[in-house]
Amino acid sequence: MTTPWGEFELSRFPEDPRDRLRAWDASDAYLLRHLAEEGVPLTGSVVVAGDRWGALVTALAQHRPTQITDSFLSQEATRANLARAGVEPGAVGLLTTQDPPPERVDVLLVRVPKSLALLEDQLLRLAPAVHAETVVVGTGMVKEIHTSTLELFERILGPTRTSLAQQKARLIFCTLDPSLERPANPWPYGYALPDGIGTVSGRTVVNHAGVFCADRLDIGTRFLLQHLPAGTGGGRVVDLGCGNGVVGTAVALADPQAEVLFVDESFQAVASAEATYKANGVPGHAEFRVGDGLAGVAPGSVDLVLNNPPFHSHQATTDATAWRMFTGAKRALRPGGELWVIGNRHLGYHVKLKRLFGNSRLVASDPKFVVLKAVKRS
Repeated sequence: MTTPWGEFELSRFPEDPRDRLRAWDASDAYLLRHLAEEGVPLTGSVVVAGDRWGALVTALAQHRPTQITDSFLSQEATRANLARAGVEPGAVGLLTTQDPPPERVDVLLVRVPKSLALLEDQLLRLAPAVHAETVVVGTGMVKEIHTSTLELFERILGPTRTSLAQQKARLIFCTLDPSLERPANPWPYGYALPDGIGTVSGRTVVNHAGVFCADRLDIGTRFLLQHLPAGTGGGRVVDLGCGNGVVGTAVALADPQAEVLFVDESFQAVASAEATYKANGVPGHAEFRVGDGLAGVAPGSVDLVLNNPPFHSHQATTDATAWRMFTGAKRALRPGGELWVIGNRHLGYHVKLKRLFGNSRLVASDPKFVVLKAVKRS
């Protein structure tokens, strides 16, 4: 990526030489170009929210910015990109969306996230640190910036306008209105689950902003909850890509002897899973981990993996995440251990499971979804 601060070699995480997706896009370049051309003073506390793979903070590292991200993968990509650029350790602050934000923000740069709820939560959390002289600039691809996006900036920070589009990217300019009465932060959001979904029927689910289907139970998870394994025998179970943790909580309620590991690459998701688990007073043992799938889990240490894999990485449609989850599950499972997967019919996960495990059995199906089971052979 060529910027006014130099050229940078950037990659996503985990690095894959076959991956043709870039670690930056036109909106990152547009924002950096604007900062240089307009001579925006990058002094004081510079905060970059939603920097997807570290492109922005890597380019601006000499200004000692702080990155705030919900993504473990984005944070790891940032570490690697900073190291590759020769940035000294500690020059860039790395915070998660669950960490307390900086107490003062003099420059706020916002890479608009896919989730409007996450944007709302982050703006509300950062608003007390913004002051009358704070420079606020957002960026995103045209397809990512909607009227509702601009209304959030207006409602939480102050008057907002947009730039002309360049290479299908657009900037957002916002001026703080100190007299604005900001709404209360509605996140995290909790609600009672519907009936007819097994042990979690009528139970409480808690969602932090940005978690998939944060205001309702998605139909895929509902279908999986209706077809979970009958028993786990007190084994070690992983809710892989746990989201709000409702699947793992259902397992723990059905079998208090089970040891349940909740894993997601989203800090918001793992916080939601832990809140959901605790809200229901579940007996037994649970572990909550933010990470890259089952990396770090000992081979052969798991009895059952339950998985609803995503098929988007930000705006890109890809099966790379699902494939990593499946291969990680095979490595972590003991011989005879099982991977259960819920997915849309058209994704063809049965083909991948047969290729990897040598077997795949249809457990349940409806016109939209399939539940598949693969067993790790000796």
